[in-house]
Amino acid sequence: MHPLVVASGAFVAYLVAYYTYGRWLGRRVFELSAANVCPSEALRDDRDFVPTRSSVVFGHHFVSIAGTGPIVGPALAVFWGWLPALLWVLLGSIFIGAVHDFGALVVSLRNRGQTIGEIAARVLNPRVRILLLLVLFLALMIVLAVFGLVIATIFAAYPVSVFAIWIEVPIAIAVGYLVYRRGGNVTALSIIAVVLMYASVYVGAYHLPLDIVKNPWLALGGTGAAAESAGLSPYANAVVAWTLILFVYCFFASVMPVWTLLQPRDFINSHQLFVALALLCAGLVMASFLGSLHFVTAPVTRPPADAPPLIPFLFITVACGAVSGFHCLVSSGTTSKQLRSERAARLVGYGAMLLEGGLAVVVILACTAAIGMGVWDLGTGRAVALVDADGGALTGAAAWHHLYGQYTWRELRFANQLAAFIEGGANLLHTLGIPIQYAIGLIAVLIASFAATTLDTATRLQRYVVAELGTAVGVPVLANRYVATTVAVVTAGAIALISGPAGPGSGGMILWPIFGATNQLLAGLAFLVIAFYLLRHRKPVWFLVVPTILMLVIPGWALSYEVVGWWADRNYLLVALALAVQLMQVWIVVEGLYLLPRVRGVLPDPLPPRHTLPHTVAAPAAGE
Repeated sequence: MHPLVVASGAFVAYLVAYYTYGRWLGRRVFELSAANVCPSEALRDDRDFVPTRSSVVFGHHFVSIAGTGPIVGPALAVFWGWLPALLWVLLGSIFIGAVHDFGALVVSLRNRGQTIGEIAARVLNPRVRILLLLVLFLALMIVLAVFGLVIATIFAAYPVSVFAIWIEVPIAIAVGYLVYRRGGNVTALSIIAVVLMYASVYVGAYHLPLDIVKNPWLALGGTGAAAESAGLSPYANAVVAWTLILFVYCFFASVMPVWTLLQPRDFINSHQLFVALALLCAGLVMASFLGSLHFVTAPVTRPPADAPPLIPFLFITVACGAVSGFHCLVSSGTTSKQLRSERAARLVGYGAMLLEGGLAVVVILACTAAIGMGVWDLGTGRAVALVDADGGALTGAAAWHHLYGQYTWRELRFANQLAAFIEGGANLLHTLGIPIQYAIGLIAVLIASFAATTLDTATRLQRYVVAELGTAVGVPVLANRYVATTVAVVTAGAIALISGPAGPGSGGMILWPIFGATNQLLAGLAFLVIAFYLLRHRKPVWFLVVPTILMLVIPGWALSYEVVGWWADRNYLLVALALAVQLMQVWIVVEGLYLLPRVRGVLPDPLPPRHTLPHTVAAPAAGE
């Protein structure tokens, strides 16, 4: 099958799903109504609760749930072949992932923008709330530690991306100011911002690559022999330095009002994505027309002996490209506090996940087809030069072997997965006449922008979780915005900065093996909360039965499989965490099964009286 046929079929399937299954969910199950007042209006404080145009919220929601998940996950899952990864991305995103995100958003909108953990206390019971919050805290801590590493790795390996990512911060703040203080048009301003961003990519690619390795004045702990003696290679040195800078930035970004940075930057990034996807799709067409695009690996491949079995590990490896428990935190944590019309929940909740699935499809094609058009050398851990083979670039199956075939499962590096998409995507852009160096910068900036958005959003979400835990266990000081943010940043930063599998700065990778299964289990638990909400309101739940069972059984199966290996390797930390997560999951499921026969039609306890919150900014809704 030709890659272009695969891409066309996938995007048609997503359009059909949105206008059929998504519409049915919105009308018949959730009964969305424009008459319902959203939390952004009822509790408006212009810091977290900010009524915002649906297109802006869509941009925030999409780039927050996407991050590097639909890139790294599918880029690793193609280790088993492109066909299994493609089928799970398509079916999972349409019938499970999008339903999960949509349901979590609607349930939060109907409960004053509460997070899924708070809602669990009312639709299930308070004990479940504590257990769920602990799982959320662990998952978010890992997300923060690893996504910090992802961005730091991109900065270190692709210094051409650094200038553009940081210049986006003042650009976004300017857009937020002009929209909310001066009444500017958010769409026009964000388009101008994207143009400035692409100009900054050119500057970074050709004139100002901020390379810590080559610029000692930027390096942490010096360079040369002194750094080596301290256990820091130049590359690891760069990763550590960028990780530190990123977490300091995260603290300030996550306590700022959403309209000052979070919303405008996410909207800019969403436009950046639309442009990038359009260019990538155009590149697919052009490469197909030129006859240079074809799959360079079999539909189903035989992975090395040390690889885990396809089932259940395909599901937790693809992760965000099909379904992710992290998404319920975004839906109920930040998105529900900004949406100003309930009718827009289908576009944002269901539609954004389908678009993420579309991105995952493009990633699969870039890593298994476009990568065969040429590859950059990662032999030193950094993409620095084209690999020459018989006087030309490394192409075809040899390119696949360079990034995948020569490695065992354990040897496959994080940088390889990023490089597979960056190099493959850049090859597609190059068919359109875009210089390869600039194309590399565009794709690297795209990934780093997504990861940075997720890092910001995850920090804010962890602040909510810490505050809720503090309230639940009777430690009110944790509800303070600055205290909760400090806890979020310090815990994740401490893990990220310790020495891990790839040396100093890769500490997040120590816990990363547990994240895939934990993340999927979280989706199963969120499905439980959504199902109990619907049951209490006498709504149909049959369509949730299979997704809920799959998201509880398959991740639990995978986690149990991994525990055996970790025990044999004497990795008792992961064993302890995995067993703790399994215990909490089983506890929550048992609580749910106990309540199941007695909740249908029994409404949860009413929310406490609402207090009017003072408006801190007299500003119109974004884009008005």
